[in-house]
Amino acid sequence: MAQHTEIERKYEIDDGAAIVIESFAGPDGPIVADEPRTWRLVADYVDTPGLALAAHGITLRRRDGGEDAGWHLKLPTAKDTRQEVHEPLGVGVHHVPARLAALVAAHVRGQELVPVATVETTRTTRRLRDRDGQVVAEIADDVVVGHRLDDHAERSASWHEVEIELVNGSPELLESLDPVLRQAGAVPAAASSKLRRVLGDDLAARPRRTPGRTAGEALIAYLRRQRDRLLTYDPLVRLADHDDDSVHKMRVAVRRMRSLLRTHARLLDRAQARALDAELKWLADTLGDVRDLEVLTARFDRRLADRPAGLTRGDAPRWPGQLATREREARRRLKDALSTPRYFALLARLDDFLADPPFTARAGRKARRLSPRLVVKSWCKVLDKYARAERLPTGTEREHALHSTRKAAKRARYTAEAATPALGKPAAKLARRAEDLQEALGRYQDAIVAQRQLTEIAERPGPSPDDAFTLGLLLGTERGEAADALRDLPPARRHAARTAKQLRALKR
Repeated sequence: MAQHTEIERKYEIDDGAAIVIESFAGPDGPIVADEPRTWRLVADYVDTPGLALAAHGITLRRRDGGEDAGWHLKLPTAKDTRQEVHEPLGVGVHHVPARLAALVAAHVRGQELVPVATVETTRTTRRLRDRDGQVVAEIADDVVVGHRLDDHAERSASWHEVEIELVNGSPELLESLDPVLRQAGAVPAAASSKLRRVLGDDLAARPRRTPGRTAGEALIAYLRRQRDRLLTYDPLVRLADHDDDSVHKMRVAVRRMRSLLRTHARLLDRAQARALDAELKWLADTLGDVRDLEVLTARFDRRLADRPAGLTRGDAPRWPGQLATREREARRRLKDALSTPRYFALLARLDDFLADPPFTARAGRKARRLSPRLVVKSWCKVLDKYARAERLPTGTEREHALHSTRKAAKRARYTAEAATPALGKPAAKLARRAEDLQEALGRYQDAIVAQRQLTEIAERPGPSPDDAFTLGLLLGTERGEAADALRDLPPARRHAARTAKQLRALKR
C-alpha cells in the first residue's frame, strides 16, 4: 500500500480554451515546462448509496490509464492537501481492496460500496522544472466527461479544468503560479474534486447546519462539528505509523465533546448524556495511551539531540528505543480498538444522539442569554481550582491540583468556543485566554510527567553509568522546564480573568 501527500489546486477554464505555460518566474527563480504528454483516463468512483464518503470530502476510485493506474483513496487533511493511498487495479470496481475499505470503515459502517460515478478524462500534462532541472510541479489540462450513476437515471456533465500538483516544489510555487493562470483565463474551481462536480446537487441538497438560536441548538451544532472532525481523522489514525498529529486531533475532538456534555449537563437527559460520555471516555483513553507516548518519545528524542557534544558519554541509550516500542504497541491496540463492535456502536450512538437530542426544557432557552452563565460558571471553576493549587506546598498534591486546573481550563475553553457563535468576540477572546493558561499548565504537566518517567527508568535494575549520567542531565532539564512554566502561570491567569469580566457583564 503506497501513499503520499497530495498538494494541488484546481482551476476551471472555458471549453475549447487552452492554457499553455512555457515558463514563468517562480519564488526561487525561473520555471520551465517540459514537452506535453497526453493520456486517456477512466475512473470509477465508489461510495455508499448515501454518499457517506463524498459528504466528508473523501474519494475512493479505481482508475485505468496514465502512469498511476490503480485504486486511489484520497483523504482531506488541510486546505489544498490530501493524503493519497494507492493499491493495484485488482479484478474490478466491485472488489474494493480490503486495506482501503478498512481505512474508511468508520464512514461506511457495513454498508455496501457501490459505483456512484464514472469520469473520463483526456489529460495533457507538463512537468515544471526549476533552474536545476528538478521537477517541482506538474500541470494537467483536463477535458472531462462525468456520469452520475444511481438507481433512477444516468446524468452526465462535461467541463474543462486545470490541476496544479506540487512534486518537489514549495507551497509558494502555487502562489506564484496563481496569477499566471488567472491572467490566462482560469478561475479557481468551485468543486474540490471531479467527483463533487459530477454529484452536483446530490451533495448540495444536504441541509446547511447553523449554530441555532437556542442553547440546545448551539450545543448540538458544536458537538456535530466535533463528530465530523473525529470522522475526518479516523482514517488518518488508521493509516499512521508515526506521530503525524492525527491521534492528537482525534483525541481533542473527543475531549471537546466530553467537556460540552459536562458543562451543558442541565440541558440534557442525565442518563443518556452519561452513557455517551462513558463510551467517549473509553475512546479518549485509548487515544491517550498513544498520544502520551508520542509526546514523551518526541520530547526525549529532542532533548538527546540537543545535548552539547562535550556532555555526550558512551553509546546511545537503549531506553528511548524501549519507549518507541511501547508507542508502537499502543498504536496497534488503538487500531484494533477502532475495528471493534464497541467503537462502531459508539459512532451509531453518537449519530442517534445528534439526530434526536435528549433535551430538557432548559435547552429551549436563548443561547445568548444562557451561554454567558455556562461560560462564566466554567471559568469560576478554573479560578477555584487554581486558587486551591496556589495554597498547596510544592509536591505531588500540588502537581495533581495544577493538572486538575488544566483540565478545567480546557473545559472553559471549549465552553467558550461553543458559545462564540452566540456571544461573539468576548467568548472567542476568553477561549484564547483559556488556551494560553491551558498551554502554560500543559508545559508544566509535560515536564512533571517526563520527570516521573525518567525517575522510573533510572530506578530499573542495571542502568549503565552512561545511562544514569544521561538520565540525570535530562531530569535537571525537565525540572528547569517545570519552573519556567510555573512563572508563566500568573500572567496567563490574570489575562483570562480580565476577559471573563466582560462575559459577566453579558450574564447580567
